[in-house]
Amino acid sequence: MGFKPIKTRRIYEEIVDQLKMMIIQGNLKPGDKLPSERELSEQLGVSRSSVREALSALEAMSILDIRSGEGTFVRETSQSATIEPLALVLAVENNPEVQLMEVRRVLEVEAAGVAARRATLYQVEKIGEALKAMREAAEKQELAVEYDLKFHFTIAEATHNNILLRIMNTVADIMHQTFRPKRQQLYGSPGMAERIIHEHTLIFQAIQERNPEKARERMLEHL
Repeated sequence: MGFKPIKTRRIYEEIVDQLKMMIIQGNLKPGDKLPSERELSEQLGVSRSSVREALSALEAMSILDIRSGEGTFVRETSQSATIEPLALVLAVENNPEVQLMEVRRVLEVEAAGVAARRATLYQVEKIGEALKAMREAAEKQELAVEYDLKFHFTIAEATHNNILLRIMNTVADIMHQTFRPKRQQLYGSPGMAERIIHEHTLIFQAIQERNPEKARERMLEHL
């Protein structure tokens, strides 16, 4: 029937997966320096040779940059290679804000529905914590915008789709740079902070209820 032999995964592959996930989730950012081989081996409970093998594999994938005498860094190009071409498009396009909002609708409406189906209890709690932080920061426009962004990113995390998460992370960075002043003004407008938080609460409740259709509907209304 064409079965393939089951192979035990090597330790270095587990290390590669952990580091890649930290980069995808934003815990390690372009330009960040990793701990030394010795520190990584102690934290992971593995040999230094396994750590070295994992770092070499990630360097071959152009994810890490190993600099002799300096250390190991997350490659700067991994993020800029995505953002810079999009930034150029924004500079020459008419109504780039409208197009960005269309992209958000395409990505985030479906992300809300998928999150309602796939989110773990822990991830539902994280979305709730982001919402609580938004409420507490409602009077501080700049901080409220940061937690607003975190709320949407946490929903993307709950989809368990790493490609979607990476795209959302990039789009969120561009959106943040483009709309930040306007969003801060929006939070400062009379009654708007309460309205925005109410809309986010409805999205959260739909995800909490495990209702994908309602989650999509609430996200679409919000956007």
